[in-house]
This record gives sequence, structure tokens and C-alpha cells, in this order.
Amino acid sequence: MDGGFREIWAATGIANFAFGEICMIAVGCALLYLAISRRFEPLLLVPIGFGAILANMPIAGMAGPDGLLGYIVAIGIDTGVFPLLIFMGVGALTDFGALIANPKTILLGAAAQFGIFVTLIGALALNAVPGFDFSLRDAAAIGIIGGADGPTAIFLATRLSPDLLGAIAVAAYSYMALVPIIQPPIMRALTTREERAITMEQLRPVGRLEKIMFPLVVLFMTALFLQSAVPLIGMLTLGNLLRECGVVERLSKAAQNEIINVVTIFLGLAVGSKLRAEEFLNVETLGILALGAFAFSIGTAAGVLMGKLMCRLTGGRINPLIGAAGVSAVPMAARVVNKVGLEANSSNHLLMHAMGPNVAGVIGSAVAAGVLLALTSG
Repeated sequence: MDGGFREIWAATGIANFAFGEICMIAVGCALLYLAISRRFEPLLLVPIGFGAILANMPIAGMAGPDGLLGYIVAIGIDTGVFPLLIFMGVGALTDFGALIANPKTILLGAAAQFGIFVTLIGALALNAVPGFDFSLRDAAAIGIIGGADGPTAIFLATRLSPDLLGAIAVAAYSYMALVPIIQPPIMRALTTREERAITMEQLRPVGRLEKIMFPLVVLFMTALFLQSAVPLIGMLTLGNLLRECGVVERLSKAAQNEIINVVTIFLGLAVGSKLRAEEFLNVETLGILALGAFAFSIGTAAGVLMGKLMCRLTGGRINPLIGAAGVSAVPMAARVVNKVGLEANSSNHLLMHAMGPNVAGVIGSAVAAGVLLALTSG
């Protein structure tokens, strides 16, 4: 009988929980709180938080190679399929018209990627601190957090530094969720009230043919100059073509709804499964979280500063605030720009103008990922 009781006791969670697992379950609960109570990126933080809880159940084996989460990781993360399908959905959901109507805003999207490369250098510099040992591939995967693009961060981390995937993904999505908190102070610090109050001219109408040709041109340009970015750009432009061509409405709606919703659930669970105590609770994770905040801040600042330069060169026709939307947190960054603009001028509606650099940021982060893949190949 004593042996039977010992076997039952050994099969309980109480007998098997380690301190680290309890800490990570608490992290999962914190993510759920942020998603549900604070509404920070709930579509992803809910499955990520719940996945973290499941992965740290001590003897359930959910995140092992033979567990459900393990299968999801093998099918969708290790292959890179989930981030690519998410990109297709983003393309189907996004109107590129603002970028087409004002193509010079692509410079703002490009400038906002500056944080990625500064952070790459910062990650390598951290190796001078005891406890850090980031390779060039690790640093590249960490730097992409500055693009504020979760799928791209997952895609790149899977290929360059899979051991850091959990920390990188959580940092990327956390800072995306914190856009309304992180960006406004930076925007206000780098601009004057007069600059924030600048009213921009209404965008020209964009024709259907332009919207159909744009994703094809972007894809062909990428194929000619940066083959390593073709997977991300290809799926983004496919989704956008489904949206704009007007003859496959069912497929467009599927990409915008059923496909992206299902993949979002599985992607979140897979990322959460990487938040296991033995992989997450170390000094390098703290370094990644700090570098992620640095990357995002630098990217925002670079976009605003480029906006100020364009404001001067155009004689005050561009509101520098729209540069902050160059990070690819679509459409949240554009909404934040609109909100800050309205604070300075109640008739200053910048949402559509900010969507140009916002869309450019999506393309820019994918191109930056391609550049990093090319630089670190071999």
C-alpha cells in the first residue's frame, strides 16, 4: 500500500514542480493578465501565455518531442511555415494604397529599421559582460526585434538562433503590445509642438491597376536583389494580391480570417512552449529583453528623425510624427501617430499618412531579415 501511495504521489504535480517551472507559470499568467486585463496584443499573448503554462507542467510532457506542443513546433516553427502564413494574412489585411500614393514615405520605413543593426552591434558588445556569449547569428536574431514584427522575428530566430526563440518572440510581441506606451514619449521628445501640429495634404486616389501591380513589382525587385527575403516578401505580396485583384474574394477572406486565425493560435502556443524554465531563466534572456527595448526605441527615434529631415526638405509639408510608424507594428503604430498628432492639433488626422511608412516598415523588416540571413549565411 505504501508503494501505491508513493507512486500516486510521484505522479502528482506537487511532487514534481521545480522553482523555475513555478516562475515560468507565473510569467505565463502575467502574459494572460496583460492580454486580458490590459488588452496588450491579446490575439497572441493569450495563446503564448497559455502555452507557457502548459510547457511548464512538470510531467505532462506537452512541450516534449512527443507532446502536442512539440508537434506544433516541429510542423510550424521549425519549418518556418507559421510565420510565412501569418505574413500572407497580413498582406491580405493591409491596404498598400497609402504607400503607393506617397512612395517617398518608404524612406521612413527604411530609417526605422536602423535600430535593428545598432542592436546587432549592441548584442555583440554585451559579450564583454560576464555571462553573455552571443554569436553573430544570435545578435542578428536579437536585432530584428527592433523591427517590431513578431512573425519576422520568429522566422529569423528559427533559422539563426532557435535556442533563443522564446525570449526573442516574447520580447518582440511584448514591445509591439507596448507601442502606445513606448513611442509617444520618444515622439514628443524629438519634435516640437509646431511640428506635431503640421497638417498634411490629402493623399491622391490610387487606382486598381496600381494596387495590383505594386505587390508584383515588390516581389520581382526582391527576387532580383535579395533572394533571402523572397519567402517573407513572397507571402506578403501573395496575400496583398489576393486582396486587390478582385477575382478571388473567397481566398482573400480565408487569408484574412480563417487561415490567419488558426495559425495565430498555433503560433502562439508554439512560442509559449519555448518558455520553459531551463531555456528561459538565464542572464541572456534579461539581456535580450533589454536589447529589444533598446532596438525598438532606436527604430522609433530614427524614423522620427528622418521625418524631421523630410519635413525640412519639403518645406514643412510632412509631419515628422509619421516617421514613428516606420516600425512595422501595423496598424497600431499608425494609430499612435494619429493620437499624438491630434493632441497637438485637434483637426490633424494623420492615420492614412502614417499607414504609408507603417506598410513600408513591414516590407523593410522583411528586407532587413533577408539582409541578416545573407550576412550570416555560411
